[in-house]
Amino acid sequence: MSAYAELKAFAERAAPIGPGAETTESWQLRGIDLGTARPAAVLILFGHLDDRPARTHSAAVPDDLDVLFVTRAGTLRSHPGQVAFPGGKIDDDDASPAAAALREAEEETGLDPAGVEILGALPVVGLPVSNYLVTPVLGWWASPTPVRVVDHAESSHVFRAPVADLLSDEVRFTAVVRRNGRKHSTPAFTIDGITIWGFTGLLLSRLFDGLGWAQPWDENRERDAPL
Repeated sequence: MSAYAELKAFAERAAPIGPGAETTESWQLRGIDLGTARPAAVLILFGHLDDRPARTHSAAVPDDLDVLFVTRAGTLRSHPGQVAFPGGKIDDDDASPAAAALREAEEETGLDPAGVEILGALPVVGLPVSNYLVTPVLGWWASPTPVRVVDHAESSHVFRAPVADLLSDEVRFTAVVRRNGRKHSTPAFTIDGITIWGFTGLLLSRLFDGLGWAQPWDENRERDAPL
């Protein structure tokens, strides 16, 4: 089965990302005030690399499969300098979470939405630090177009990362933040000097697990998160 077919089938099942994710006690909704949480959506956009293949071969995915990311501007109040999937809050006039995710992706990266096939929305995931309920939307970049930073006040970098490289044990580790005597950990990835951690690292790791793409990696390999 092709990567496209696997992603489409996964989206059509609307499968929770991670075991037990359908309950309010799951990792997906832990720490969320459901009464006041605000809706948001992110676009997890897969496609074929247009300039270079992955450095690492994986039996799980093609060498030319990639996924789109943005790096948030360091001046932002929320999650400054962190890598994220394109996305943001769902506005009242957005027809659906998928429409919101696609709109935000166009605003942040300049992609042409006409070239994106929306495969489906996955169950919501809570972002406790800002009390958002985020709908991950899976997309396939059928006709890729150039991407760039559209608003430097919002983003500092837009890039496409090879999925096979992200699956490699060599790039994976556990990012650790210690605050007020407590330790917080998330799955993390380092690629081309860029670290993907926090909410995005957790979401990406759970998605790879759900798709059956994940390769063995050392979860005990800990590093301080790049705050």
